[in-house]
Order: sequence, then C-alpha cells, then structure tokens
Amino acid sequence: MTSLEGREIWFLTGSQSLYGDDTLRQVAEQSRQIADALGDGAGLPVRIVWKPVLTEADAIRRVCLDANSDDACIGLIAWMHTFSPAKMWIAGLDALRKPLLHLHTQANVALPWSSIDMDFMNLNQAAHGDREFGYIQSRLGVARKTVAGHVSDPSVAARIASWARAAAGRAELRGLKLARFGDNMRDVAVTEGDKVEAQLRFGVSVNTYGVNDLVEVVDAVADADITALVKEYEETYGVAPELRAGGDRHDALRYAARIELGMRGFLDEGGFRAFTTNFEDLGGLRQLPGLAVQRLMADGYGFGGEGDWKTSVLLRTLKVMSAGLPGGTSFMEDYTYHLEPGRELILGAHMLEVCPTISAGVPSCEIHPLGIGGREDPVRLVFDAHTGPAVVVGLADMGDRFRLVANEIDVVEPVEPLPNLPVARAVWRPRPDLRTSTEAWLTAGAPHHTVLSSAVGAEELGDLADILGTELLLIDADTTIRRFTQEIRWNQAYYRMAQGL
Repeated sequence: MTSLEGREIWFLTGSQSLYGDDTLRQVAEQSRQIADALGDGAGLPVRIVWKPVLTEADAIRRVCLDANSDDACIGLIAWMHTFSPAKMWIAGLDALRKPLLHLHTQANVALPWSSIDMDFMNLNQAAHGDREFGYIQSRLGVARKTVAGHVSDPSVAARIASWARAAAGRAELRGLKLARFGDNMRDVAVTEGDKVEAQLRFGVSVNTYGVNDLVEVVDAVADADITALVKEYEETYGVAPELRAGGDRHDALRYAARIELGMRGFLDEGGFRAFTTNFEDLGGLRQLPGLAVQRLMADGYGFGGEGDWKTSVLLRTLKVMSAGLPGGTSFMEDYTYHLEPGRELILGAHMLEVCPTISAGVPSCEIHPLGIGGREDPVRLVFDAHTGPAVVVGLADMGDRFRLVANEIDVVEPVEPLPNLPVARAVWRPRPDLRTSTEAWLTAGAPHHTVLSSAVGAEELGDLADILGTELLLIDADTTIRRFTQEIRWNQAYYRMAQGL
C-alpha cells in the first residue's frame, strides 16, 4: 500500500557544446558517478535515472515535457557540471510541472591544488554554472529546493532524501481517491473544506458514498473469510478472553472482522486509498468501525474521523512519504492536558481510531461500551504510543488557501498507568512548551484532528509544503508567540499577493 517501488527521479546535467567532445565525455562520466552515488548509497527511497548531458534548449524542453507525462517520474534533480547558459533552460523550466531539486555539487571533494590547470577549471565549473542556473530559476519564479555540498556528505544525501519523499507524497496526491462514508459531523466547522480547491491544488478526488452502500458489501462477506481473519487477530494481538472463540463476546469480534473485510473490499474495488467515517451516520452498521479502521491505517490507508477528509488525505500522504522508515504515523486528536507546572503534557487519543504503527508493544484487542453512536459496543486495539521525537501536523481550509500547521513534540510515557482508558493513546510534551505550543496552534486556527508521525519530520513537511505551494507554520523549540504571530501576518499578505500574480 505504501511502497515507493516503481517511482523514479530523473538526474539532469547541464553543460554546453562550447567545451568540445572530450570535455563533454568527462562531464557525462562524472555526472553518472554523481547519479550512481545518489542511487547506490545515499538512502534515497526511489530510483535515480540518469539522463544524457543537456547542451541545447530543444533537448532541455523535451526532457521536461517527457518528465511531465511520465507517471513513474516524481521529480527532477538538476546539476550544472560546467557553465550551461541559462537562456537554454527557459522553455524547459517554464514547461516543467514536476518537483525540482537544484543540486549544487561537484565531482571532486578536495581540489588537487598542485595539478590544477585551465582544463580542470573548465571542466569543474559548478560554482560558476549553478549560479547561472539559480538566477534563471529565480527569474522565472520556479519553485525548487536547493541543496549544496558533495553527495558523499550524509547531510546532503539526507536532505535530498527528504525532498524525494515529499515528491513521492505529491505524486500520491495527484491520483488519490478518497471515499467519505456519509457526511462530516453536524455543526463542526474545521472538518469542512473546499473539495474542488483540494482537487485543483493537490489532485485528490473526494466523494461521498452512502453508508448503506458499504453495509451491503459488509453483509455479503463470507463466514469462512471472517473465521480466517479472526484467527489472524488472535495470532497478532492480545485478544481479550471474552472475544476469543467460546467467549461471550466472540460474535462482536467476528462482526468487527466482517466490517474490516467489507471495507477493504469496497476500498480496493473503487481504487480508494483514503476514507472517512462518522459516528453520526452509521446506517446499518452494528458497530462503529474501530478495529477495522486501525488495521487499515496500519496498512497505509488514510483516515479521518467525523468525515474529516482533509486529515485523511494528509495521513495517506505522510504514510507514503514515510515508506520504509522506522516509526509510525497515525490519525490523532489532542484530547486533554496535564497542567502540573513544569511537567505539562498533552494526552492524545480518539474514540477508537489510532493506528497501531505507533504502538510501543503488542496491542490488546478489547471491547468496551461507547457513549456515542447508538450502536453495539465496538472492538478496538488498546495501547500506549512508543516514545521519542515526533511531529503532529494538521491541515485547515482558511477560505482563501489551505494551511498546514506542525508542532515538533516528544512522545513520553504516561505519568501513571491508564487502566480505565480503553483506547489507544499517546502522551507528548510539545516544543517549546505547552503554553507556547497551544497558543500558537490556536492563533493559527489549526484543527483538532491531526496526524502524528515519528517517521517524518519538519524537513519533509517543509519540502512538501513548498512543492504544493501551500502554507506551513512550524512550531518548534525556537518558537515565540510574538514571532509566530508576525509570521502569520506576513504569510497572510504574501499569499494574498501571490494569488494575484
């Protein structure tokens, strides 16, 4: 569900015919070495595809158009090995619709001081050529990420990998289909949003389906398939005795399995990789989907509660971006605070739907009453989140634009056990502190539904926002309310002006 297999980034090298065939052969050989270094040992999550050295405008334009039309290509890395006159790049860059990274590097790490001659100088001109390329990108207003340094430097490779993951997230959004089972929760503001603008800006298609369309598929699931899935539950989780075969609540577990199989079938049949549910609109479902939603998230599906399609879209995007990385990514909600001075914490959870990829251990499969929804007691996985650095991020529709707000956090163990809280949960200390964090979050108008990820962080989110042309407000260890409020005001002016350009 979240594999990046088949995705690729094209490596472009700029030069010019002035240098002659011998020099251009050396340029090609060294650019292949740089591309191979990125592909072999740099930890990039997708394949690097080297393209022949570009020395004239028609070839540059053609490779940019080819990248636009190739679904496997999620972005381009460009490096000016020598001087590449930038007017040659105007038509290509103007036509380009894929993410771009400008790599400012060179073939050698150290200069061979005693042997440098003019042949060496003519060949190794990235310090010269990349400035020309940087100018034309800025002159044309081309959005890109610029990374400087030798590709053997782990920090350079890490920054390129972050951008590559963001480019993969953008590619996922361009073809993402989301199914809303029912509408959003009544009278709630932040879960609303402009679905047409979301499709124009991000590419995601969001449509609503009647809950009983899902119920029809759920009711048709074969008993043998349910039995096989229940066995998987018992082998994977600590299933409560009353839910096991022979227990007095075993039928509830079987119905939870029926919901999961029905949902999977519905989503797979329609090509949906994200979805929402709403406890106010359950149709003929006997339980609010809990276990099913948790397991679907663990397999990479996006999800948002109460019809929150924006958070579902964000979750799916970050699931794809984090493919193959340690850590987990989950739907989340800030629920309540621990306000003991000097030890302030946030307790995050939801009614049922927290992804087990963030679990600190083997989840417990349990059944408990649920005070809302008016249905039978739902089955769910219960666990504490694993500790360590993470980020919570929300997506809000501000009317004239979408806004991402992220807070760097540290997930910690609960101060005390939570024996009477029968849901999955995470406890975290927000940076720089709870007061600043929450004041900034509220000032930004950020949502109460979020995505919590210990797999991706601020750099990947920043790259994604830049690629999408979407505002990102980051709350981190250096945040002050005064500067944060100023940033919001500056952004308001910038995005209003940018819309008119």
